[in-house]
Amino acid sequence: MALMEVGLDDKYRLDAKRIFLSGTQALVRLPMLQRERDRAQGLNTAGFISGYRGSPLGMYDHALWRAKSFLKQHDIEFAPGLNEDLAATAVWGSQQVGMFPGAKVDGVFGIWYGKGPGVDRSVDALKHANSAGTSPNGGVIALAGDDHGCQSSTLAHQSEQVFAAALMPVVNPATLQDYLDLGILGFALSRYSSCWVGFKAISETVESSASIVSDPDRIKIIPPDDFEMPPGGLSIRWPDAPLDQERRLHGPKMDAVAAFTRVNRFDRIVLDSKPARLGIMATGKAYLDLRQALADLGISDAEAQALGLRIYKVALTWPLEQAGARAFAEGLQDVLVVEEKRGFIEDQLLKILYNVDASKRPSVVGKRDETGAPLLPSEGELTPTMVAAAVVARLRKLGHRSPALEQRLAKLEAFDRPADAIGVAKLQRTPYFCSGCPHNTSTKVPEGSRAMAGIGCHGMALSVPSRRTATISHMGARASPGLGRRRSPANSTCFRISATAPTPIRACWRCAPRRRPASTSPTRSSTTTRLR
Repeated sequence: MALMEVGLDDKYRLDAKRIFLSGTQALVRLPMLQRERDRAQGLNTAGFISGYRGSPLGMYDHALWRAKSFLKQHDIEFAPGLNEDLAATAVWGSQQVGMFPGAKVDGVFGIWYGKGPGVDRSVDALKHANSAGTSPNGGVIALAGDDHGCQSSTLAHQSEQVFAAALMPVVNPATLQDYLDLGILGFALSRYSSCWVGFKAISETVESSASIVSDPDRIKIIPPDDFEMPPGGLSIRWPDAPLDQERRLHGPKMDAVAAFTRVNRFDRIVLDSKPARLGIMATGKAYLDLRQALADLGISDAEAQALGLRIYKVALTWPLEQAGARAFAEGLQDVLVVEEKRGFIEDQLLKILYNVDASKRPSVVGKRDETGAPLLPSEGELTPTMVAAAVVARLRKLGHRSPALEQRLAKLEAFDRPADAIGVAKLQRTPYFCSGCPHNTSTKVPEGSRAMAGIGCHGMALSVPSRRTATISHMGARASPGLGRRRSPANSTCFRISATAPTPIRACWRCAPRRRPASTSPTRSSTTTRLR
């Protein structure tokens, strides 16, 4: 048998159908795949990508730069933003191309990217852009790099609630195959409903690699036949009064989202039983944790069916598709919602099922059980063992007590027990600066001084006692807490605000007499001048 020829560029060559790539590279390939689909349909479109780097999307711009020749072949422009909200505004502008004379393409599809804090700081731009809408042959996907485990952030992040507050539909992919499939569906949903579509990206998926199928014809888009487009459509326009935008967004645009997701089946039942008693709804990484938990418990698909399990994989986490959710819950006695961080789809499911006949309505639990006791934590990250414990608890409630399952669960929990709890010393590596890092020297402060940290490499000074660095602030504001300390009546210490951190000195220009000779001027940094 002849060996298949494989090259490093296969991940970006669209004639290669089975490819091996990382999550970051899949997000680079996605716009090229969309451009190829448009070309096959006779559309002359272009692409525009802008954003601001940050883990877990810290290498996305690097991958885009390396693939510049491939992007150019597909008329895709990459222009990183000065910050996240200006980048979002630039992507918003890409949807305005067809509103004025002189457009050279039929539409521009856009991708915005940013770390979780970047989503937070850009919510004003996201709200404005989503309210204005997208072009009929454009569409926008907003990539949110969420750090659930707070591995490289000042706070753990979850962006779904922010996207929902802007009335942006949200997809949560579980695998790299989902990255391409849900990306294509996301662009189609954005064009049809004229909404920006949030796309959740976490490090476990972005930094993984897999062999996947990348075929432009893999996803078939089905136009809804139960939604009537209003006169004038839903797309971006000018002039467009704010209240007209609000009526369109809250009414027909949300109806269009519901109709499109219903017919194109973002969510689906992946395992069913006849009859089914316990339903498990999961999304994103939590879905993979669920499948791993069942495998660790020794529950095969056949045994899951014998136990009466029904598993529902949710891809569109907001707004939760109502017809599919009701069909999933029909006939069940109990529903367990498995999701990371704060409950998000659990609350939506409860609302959808509230008006169902109480005699036919299953109990719904997730973060807590019926008594209010914790079931699945909202802090940190889920593990397969946590999910396994919740599944066994729900089976136990339904009367299924299996010594074999209890034994396997006990063994899993013993393996997951913290090392210090069983008398084994935990090995910890203190974070430190890379060789040649400028922050290795810039974070050294004068004797008797104190510094503050912010998000970034200089934050590692917090773990070095000799650096005398204490407290931390959010992104881009590391000097500002010093202003509050300096101006506080109870604080007698003066601070000089520098480009890296505020440092106390014996006397500063604010403490000096107001009247000075015209020929003298206090020495202060440019940051101090700006903050004055």
